[in-house]
Formats: sequence, C-alpha cells, structure tokens
Amino acid sequence: MQPAEQRDEVEMLALMLLIRRFEERASQQYQAQKIGGFCHLYIGQEAVVAGAVAATRDDDYIITAYRDHAHALARGTNADACMAELFGKETGCSRGLGGSMHFFNHMYGGHAIVGAHVPLAAGMAFAIKYRGEDRVTLCFFGDGAINQGSFHEALNLMALYKLPIVLICENNLFAMGTSVKRSTSLKQIVDRAEGYDIPGEIVDGMNFREVRDKLAEIVSSIRKDPHPAFVEIRTYRYRGHSMSDPASYRTKAELEKYRLDDPITRLRAQLTREGKLTHEQFDKIDKQAKETVLASVKFAEKSPEPPLEKLYDYTYADGAKP
Repeated sequence: MQPAEQRDEVEMLALMLLIRRFEERASQQYQAQKIGGFCHLYIGQEAVVAGAVAATRDDDYIITAYRDHAHALARGTNADACMAELFGKETGCSRGLGGSMHFFNHMYGGHAIVGAHVPLAAGMAFAIKYRGEDRVTLCFFGDGAINQGSFHEALNLMALYKLPIVLICENNLFAMGTSVKRSTSLKQIVDRAEGYDIPGEIVDGMNFREVRDKLAEIVSSIRKDPHPAFVEIRTYRYRGHSMSDPASYRTKAELEKYRLDDPITRLRAQLTREGKLTHEQFDKIDKQAKETVLASVKFAEKSPEPPLEKLYDYTYADGAKP
C-alpha cells in the first residue's frame, strides 16, 4: 500500500465496505452451519483498522486478537482465502487449520487467548529495534485485555526498552457481555498507560479520518524516535460478542444511537459533500464488494478439505530436519 498521505479515501471507503459485506455474509454462512467453531464479527468497527492501515506501510507489523477478519482483509488478504479459512478449507489463509480466530496472512495473526498476544507484539517491536529497521508494530486488542497480567508485563518492557509500538485498544465498550464500566476501575482506559510512562491518546473510532490522522502522527513520531504509544480508540460493535451472543445486555436505544454514527455512512457523507464521491459511485463500490464476497463463498464451497494426513502438520517441529 501507499504511504498514508497518498492513499485515496474512496479506496479506503471501499475497504470498509468490503469488510462490512464480508462480515454480513460470514454471519449468514455461520447461521447456515457452513462455518463451525467461534465467529467474531467486526461490524461497526471498520474505521479503526482502515484508519490504521492508511496511516502505516505494508512492511509495518500487525498483530491482533480473535476479532481478526477485518485486519487480514485490510492488509491485503483476499476475500477468497478469508472465507475459505472460515469454512475450514485447505485454500484458507491458515490452510483451514486456524478458523475464525487465527487468520495468518500479511500479518502476525489473530490470537484467541485474551491479552496473550501483547507480549508477542513486544517481541516483534524489540526485533525491529534490535535489527535497526524503519518499522513500527501495531498491536490491536479489546478493552477486556487491559486487565490481564500479560498486558501489564508487556507494557513494562515496552516502556523500559523504548520499543517502536502502537498499542491500539479497540474499546467497543464490552468485554464479551460485560460493560467496561463494570470491569475496569478507570474512567478512561488510556490512563492505564500512564503508569508505565507511555503517552496516550483518545480517538473517535467511528471517524476514519480522525483515526488515520492521529495514528499517522504517532507513527511518524515513533519512526523518528522509537517509543511505545497507547491509543484508546472508542468504537462500537453492532453485533454480539460472537455469533452465539444475542447481545441482550444492550438496550435498543443504545444500539440505535451508535447506528446513527455508522463509520461507513459518516465517511460517505464527508466524501459526497466534498464532491469526491457520487451516489452512483458509492452504489458501484458497494455492488463490487457484495459480488467479491459472494464469489468468496462459492470459492470456499468448492475448495478441498485439508487432507487428514496433514492433521498434525505445523504443530510440532521435527528436530531431524535441517
């Protein structure tokens, strides 16, 4: 991808639409029992990852938690490989062995254990500094991860060694079905970073431009002088925690309030007002996204299952091999 300042906003809107339509179709296929296991949708949070990739380069590192479909798509994994992975097919981005929570392609994966990937991100950032590379690590996690011990241990090391990393807390207000107000003593999650002398920012996660511009500013600072930074991006997921969650803990009024602030609708309106997008262009982009995702379902359905003899591949290292 191009540097942030050169990336076309209409293309980024197209990415957000692709993510939205992919997740909607994944929901349908899950309900049709074509997808097994867990499935966590990103609907409503599209501006977060779109803004992040718009502010960084392809050679920067990305690692995230289990709500990872959008991150893979945003980093360039095609929809066919993503849908095939959900179907557990050999053509999937993790060869059908990872499923919804473990997409590994163009990024360092989705990780199912809450907070467990944050120390991995610290290691990735340490490698950048050790090798003297001009790169930055982006570590995405949810509001539920900030109360895990691994999170705190990792932040201490990041601050101690001044590692080039952006900690991105996708605060969608709920850790599974528990409101952040009931699980975290802080009024602002970003204050968690203060105890480690890590600078923090709060960003409106429903606003693509605000996410992009703030992250671009932070990443530029890190490239000049390596250090960790913490960004609390306040967003909202329109669906339950996973496909098995009816989200009955939320009121209809709350959901409608956030639907009025849909990140796709907001960016579309901004571009339309500025004469950069017509209604016809938007409809064409949306149609293309729907067709791409529908084709990915057909691809997944026709793809082969992983061979049984490969069941234990990638599980243990064979010391006998060079």
